[in-house]
Amino acid sequence: MMGKRTVKVRLVFADGGSFHPVDVDLPAKALDRYDRLVDCLREDPEVLARVHVDVERLCAAYRVEGD
Repeated sequence: MMGKRTVKVRLVFADGGSFHPVDVDLPAKALDRYDRLVDCLREDPEVLARVHVDVERLCAAYRVEGD
């Protein structure tokens, strides 16, 4: 049986003038349900169950291609 397909997403957080990237694997189906990645990160129950995102510190979020 094949596992659920995931997409690598890089989150970049600001912290006291420096930036910290964090890569997470999120369910592709969850990402497909939203037009904007940030909405998926803030609202999707499946994503929220996997990862906590401090949206006040979040500066950027994007799919990582070719990993």
